[in-house]
Amino acid sequence: MFMSLSPEEWGIVELSLRIGLWGTLCSLPFAYGAAWLLARRHFPGKALLDAILHLPLVLPPVVVGFALLVLFGAQGAIGKLLREWFNFTFAFRWTGAALAAGVMGFPLLVRAIRQALESSDTKLEQAAQTLGAGPWLTFFTVTLPLTATGVLHGFVLAFARALGEFGATITFVSNIPGQTQTLPLAIYTATQVPDGDAMVWRLCAISVVLAVATLIFSEVLIRFGNRKALGYDG
Repeated sequence: MFMSLSPEEWGIVELSLRIGLWGTLCSLPFAYGAAWLLARRHFPGKALLDAILHLPLVLPPVVVGFALLVLFGAQGAIGKLLREWFNFTFAFRWTGAALAAGVMGFPLLVRAIRQALESSDTKLEQAAQTLGAGPWLTFFTVTLPLTATGVLHGFVLAFARALGEFGATITFVSNIPGQTQTLPLAIYTATQVPDGDAMVWRLCAISVVLAVATLIFSEVLIRFGNRKALGYDG
């Protein structure tokens, strides 16, 4: 299957992996901060914030893509400032596709990290602070290791979601070969041309393999986390 891929198809796979990886990596710090806020703090409007953060799970992806276009497009409220101040743009580039992928996977990342934070023992953090550790030292030496399995689990799920992203990407940054044409967009394009069936089958097979691999890895992480929680290190 892999040997039958053309250079063009290999480029699509490489671009999809790069977009999914960078989109998920860049969203990770924001997801952890949002999850920590939801898990460890009580404040007015918490339920509303939680709902807003999870909107990409329930909204049509084209709505999310249109919102990104309004905010981060070349003439968008944020995109225009980025272009004028830093000569940087998300429009019609793989970075825009990564932004769309990261936003769509963001709720899955937040949920997994939040669950890990809520199930971790806060007494260990309090003990570290009692011994003189500051907030950041406590975070990196206690909180982060305790939630590492949840972070990895959420990362894998968000990455898998990013690989399958279609609607927000095509609405925000279009379908440009070599720049924004990920696996789902390439499959859609191949279905629109004569004699594209062979390419569709190959790319669909690659998509299934990647999806299954990420889900199996996610399940392994869950089992590993459960064993650690029960005290089984073997």
